[in-house]
Order: sequence, then C-alpha cells, then structure tokens
Amino acid sequence: MNIVNTSIVISIVVSIVGLIALYGVIEAAVRNGINSSIIGQFLEKRNEIEEDKKSFLDDDLDNKN
Repeated sequence: MNIVNTSIVISIVVSIVGLIALYGVIEAAVRNGINSSIIGQFLEKRNEIEEDKKSFLDDDLDNKN
C-alpha cells in the first residue's frame, strides 16, 4: 500500500471511532434527559420501573432474566 491508501484507511478508521464515541455521548445525554424529565419520572412511577443496572452490558438481551 502506498502512502495515499494508508492515509485514507486511517481517516476512515478515525472517522468510525469518532462516530461511535459521538453515538455514545448522544445516547447517554438523551437517556439522562428523558429520565430526569417530568414525563420520564411520571412514567417510572406509573410503571414502577426500578433502575438497578450497573453496566451498559445489562441492556444486552442475553442478560435478561
């Protein structure tokens, strides 16, 4: 591979990593915003939802009991 192809591959990899990080930040912000909103708190009380997750891996379908 020459230097141009290498720089293109590095640019693509850096872009993908950046998008994954941005997704995580946006997801956390939206989740926190919904949970702290008045409607989110109302729905938690109405549906008796208790948040006892210790990790993001707790959302995995394999961990459902």
